[in-house]
Amino acid sequence: MTEIHERLQELKELGLYRRMRMISGPQGPRVVLDGKPVLLLCSNNYLGLADHPRVREAAADAAMRWGVGAGASRLVSGTMTVHRRLEERLADFKRAQAALLFGSGYLANIGVITSLAGPDEVVYSDELNHASIIDGCRLARAETFVYRHADVEHLAWGMRQAEGRGGLVVTDSVFSMDGDVAPLAEIVELAGHHGVRVAVDEAHGTGCLGPGGRGAVAEAGVEDEVDVIIGTLSKALGAYGAFVACDQTMAQLLVNSARSFIFSTAPPPPAVAGALAALELLADQPQRVEKLQANGDVLRDELAREGFEVAGSTTQIVPLVIGDAKQAMRICELAIERGVFAQAIRPPTVPEGTSRLRLAVMASHTKAELREAAQVLGRAALQAGWRPGEGVPVAAARDAAAAKESDPPTQPPPTQPFDIERQAA
Repeated sequence: MTEIHERLQELKELGLYRRMRMISGPQGPRVVLDGKPVLLLCSNNYLGLADHPRVREAAADAAMRWGVGAGASRLVSGTMTVHRRLEERLADFKRAQAALLFGSGYLANIGVITSLAGPDEVVYSDELNHASIIDGCRLARAETFVYRHADVEHLAWGMRQAEGRGGLVVTDSVFSMDGDVAPLAEIVELAGHHGVRVAVDEAHGTGCLGPGGRGAVAEAGVEDEVDVIIGTLSKALGAYGAFVACDQTMAQLLVNSARSFIFSTAPPPPAVAGALAALELLADQPQRVEKLQANGDVLRDELAREGFEVAGSTTQIVPLVIGDAKQAMRICELAIERGVFAQAIRPPTVPEGTSRLRLAVMASHTKAELREAAQVLGRAALQAGWRPGEGVPVAAARDAAAAKESDPPTQPPPTQPFDIERQAA
């Protein structure tokens, strides 16, 4: 126990100690946080559907009709009519032959990667991919090449080193801590040239980008060239769970080989029905996607007026890189005192030296609320002794942090390719 206490104290001294905060009520633009009313600027409820009356009613009705839990895994007795309805609707939404529900995005990524990357093959993973992708790579029997963030040339170099071996490129579409979008068209073209499969995690893209909110893959025009699209029901769709969209053959392979699908209880019927209602709302009200994108632009403009550097983000996710973990946490606390909840993100979620406030807008925010948030954050930064004008773009901060660890090579060294430990947790 002494070692545990010492470790916790070390985390506190480094500014890396985390605690859970309590929100009362639904995830709307304004919530009660630990008893204090605040403007919520760090929720993934991007389209404002988690508390929509139609979604709530659908979930409540499903609980009365099918019960709260599914009772078993999908391959035993856990597949209900509501699961099949949502899978059919998701396949249609994603313009795919089939869709397969998983219990969470974490389970979906682990299931896809471990099923599609076998011995003697290579997984090509962006260095800023989500932790669930990283863990999927670690659990797979394949080797892993971690390519520099969104660096297609580095990815091409890795593929040339592994020419002749089977492979899988896996990338987030929208990167959750940076708000930028992967170069999907270039990745798909490169993968096609080398005969490598492609899986894209659209957790932060589904419902947020592309025609009808179909995601970054649809926006890039490569829906027919991506082998597997992973999506979540817990962000823009306001529910819980995840899905994989693919062709029928791939779906059958996952049903029979994805351990995180086979050995997990099916998603609860109320969450599934809520997601189905959210999809219907998205189809009926595509302007929510436009409002979300417009709100991202509004927040960036207002933050720029306050002197913050916001270059790099083009989506609903807007990072403010502070650098020092303690200072980022201090600004977060001061902003909460002033009525704005913008969570501080610190290592290991982001690289050392790039601690930040990760801001996330919702379609249900008003321009006035976003203007208020920018002003509050500006004042909080000044009070913490950090001038917004001192900020740097997130890419520059990341490069500077990497440079501290080692001198950047002029070209990727031969010993670098298959090293999953290079990827942050």
